Amino acid sequence: MNPIPKLTSLGQSIWYDNIERRLLENGELAAMIARGDIRGVTSNPSIFQNAIAKSHDYDSALVPLAWAGWTPEPIFWQLAIEDIQAACDLFRPLYDETDGGDGYVSLEVSPYLAYKTEETVRQAAELWERVNRPNLMIKIPATEAGLPAIRQALARGINVNVTLIFSIERYRAVMDAYLSGLEDRLAAGHDIRRLASVASFFVSRMDSKVDPRLPAGSPLRGKVAIANAKLAYQAYLEVFGGERFARLKAQGARIQRPLWASTSTKNPAYPDTLYVDELIGPDTVNTVPPKTLAAFKDHGTARQTLTAGVDEARQVLANLAAVGISLDEVTRELEEEGVQKFADAFTALLETIDQHRREAVDALGDLWTPTVGRVAEWKADDAPRRIWEPDPAFWTDDPDGQAEIRIRTGWLEAPVASRALAAEARSFGEQIRAEGIRKALLIGMGGSSLAPEVISRVFADRLDGFQFAILD
Repeated sequence: MNPIPKLTSLGQSIWYDNIERRLLENGELAAMIARGDIRGVTSNPSIFQNAIAKSHDYDSALVPLAWAGWTPEPIFWQLAIEDIQAACDLFRPLYDETDGGDGYVSLEVSPYLAYKTEETVRQAAELWERVNRPNLMIKIPATEAGLPAIRQALARGINVNVTLIFSIERYRAVMDAYLSGLEDRLAAGHDIRRLASVASFFVSRMDSKVDPRLPAGSPLRGKVAIANAKLAYQAYLEVFGGERFARLKAQGARIQRPLWASTSTKNPAYPDTLYVDELIGPDTVNTVPPKTLAAFKDHGTARQTLTAGVDEARQVLANLAAVGISLDEVTRELEEEGVQKFADAFTALLETIDQHRREAVDALGDLWTPTVGRVAEWKADDAPRRIWEPDPAFWTDDPDGQAEIRIRTGWLEAPVASRALAAEARSFGEQIRAEGIRKALLIGMGGSSLAPEVISRVFADRLDGFQFAILD
């Protein structure tokens, strides 16, 4: 039996640590949401690198940007924002249904900015504005430079997913940044009721770092990461059960949910659902990659485990210190390595995009330079907005020509306006079949014959012997 419904009833949300255009376009992500398998999505540079480098799913969107003269990093942000917007829209019903409790999609700031506070705040604000979805979360790393950026972003009303937390001490600083951000926003006279945040505490990487330093057969192997996470949850209970948060809660503040990240099992000797089974508790999130989600659905165990064995967890960390392993040193190394890992993935991602960009430019040949110039002219002339309005002056200054253009731009609204005609078209089709008519001849010109021809070819397998011909 699928344990996810019970897991959800215990107060934990499963978020999917993966995003790729294929899932958005083939309906798979929508189906996962509908089944209740996932209640949010997280992304990072490694995920986007895997999605873009290992498929051609992004070519149709990337090529026009390359032809327009865009460079790799702006191309990436445009592709990522399109994916994030689409995912946010899929999760929006869940977000509304839970009054903002779930249904979030996370987009990370550039890992190149991990040690730059002001640049992080600027990019967080820019991404928040460009995505323009209330169920977006901007991921900001919990570096020392990231802490004030987290506070400032929250004070601006930006939902924040704090990432790359490894130590309990740093986690306390993250919670302080969250509360301070809410206090700053209140002091400025703004509402805090819809502001949301999660604190992503990385788990399995701890065991991957500590285990090799322990003697073979040590009873501490595979125990430190879960112990560290359980004590982090105790810190969460203390802070969000305290007077400071109570004052904010009275103003409508939400808790900052702990999120367990890096929960795939790195050591094949450990159960593949270890970092899900052992970290289940109320008001938490576990973000899982595809293999871990599949494993948990198949044989995971849903029971409240996060508050069990707390004294044993303290003893595990005490024993770790007793054998000469400094948890402070381990978490410092993990943070540095985490930042570097994402930066390396981002560099590889931009190199992949640049390779695709150069291929697109080469395919255009001598036309590339004039194309870039023409696109730049259209951008300067505000072409997208003027076409969409529509502004007839974009095409001509001639009054007669402008009058003609005004009646020739209905195609802009066709995707919306045509929906009202669907029932009538379906009824007409049913009438034709009921009367035994099996052949149709369309006499038209231009679009009035081209569109039906395209539709008839796309849905040829549904004609069921009906003969359709066109005279153009």
